[in-house]
Amino acid sequence: MELLKVNGRLDRKRVAVGILLPIIGGSITGWLANRNAQEKYKRLEKPSFSPPPAVFPIAWTTLYGMMGLAKYRVERKKEIGYKEPTSIPSYEIQLGLNYLWSFLFFKWGLRGTALIEMTILLATIALTTYEFYQVDNTAGTLMIPYIGWVVFALGLNYATWKLNK
Repeated sequence: MELLKVNGRLDRKRVAVGILLPIIGGSITGWLANRNAQEKYKRLEKPSFSPPPAVFPIAWTTLYGMMGLAKYRVERKKEIGYKEPTSIPSYEIQLGLNYLWSFLFFKWGLRGTALIEMTILLATIALTTYEFYQVDNTAGTLMIPYIGWVVFALGLNYATWKLNK
C-alpha cells in the first residue's frame, strides 16, 4: 500500500484511473492492431528467444500498470507543491509511440519502420524515466522494467525483421 501513497496520502480513485488508463488504451490498441494480423505473425520466422504468445499480454498489462502508477506518483507530487515537472509530455509521447508500434509491426507489416520507431520509443522512455526520477525516485524506478522489456522487444523486432526480409 505504501507504493500507492505519495507523502503519506492515497487517492484511490486517481490511482485506479492512473493505472487503468494505459492498460485499457494498450488493450484497445492491441485488439485493433492485432485483429486479423495474428495469422500473418504465426507464419513469420521468429528468433529462438521469442517468448510464447501468452507472455505478451501478461508483460504488457504489468508494464502499463507500472507506468500508470509512476505517472500518478509524479502528478501527485506536482499537486502537493513540487516544482512543475516536464515529465508528463514525454510520458504521453512515449505512450503514443508505444501504441503506434503495434500498428506498424502487426497491422501494417512495416517491421523495419517499427524497428526505427521503437528506437525512438526507447529514447523517449529513457527521457521519461530520467524526468520521473527528478520528481519521485519511486516513479523513476517503476519505469525500469519497461526499459528492460523494450530493449528485449527491440532485439526481438530486429531479429524478426532480419529473418523475414
